[in-house]
Amino acid sequence: MTIVLTILHVLVSLFLIAVVLLQSGKGAEMGASFGSSGSQSVFGAGGGTSFLSKLTTSAAVIFMLTSLTLAYISGQPSSSSMMSGKGKTAPVQAPASAPVSPAVPAQK
Repeated sequence: MTIVLTILHVLVSLFLIAVVLLQSGKGAEMGASFGSSGSQSVFGAGGGTSFLSKLTTSAAVIFMLTSLTLAYISGQPSSSSMMSGKGKTAPVQAPASAPVSPAVPAQK
């Protein structure tokens, strides 16, 4: 389930980036630099703007829902964790009485 949501989240984020870049801005149009300025004429004189804004809104809502769902799922404790309390063993420690000698360079 998490893998499907992650793939959907990445695809929606890339789609959202593309839709935002295709919208006409107040200054220079980013879509015109890619040669797609005529693509909005298919939707009519003012229909392109409302269509792209509705598409942006729906992609943003899906993006937010997948973000919240993935955050909720990652916060839940997992029963298949390797770090669970089942089968714990005591940590291995070095003996405290073992002397530590400094490294001595070899003599010629």
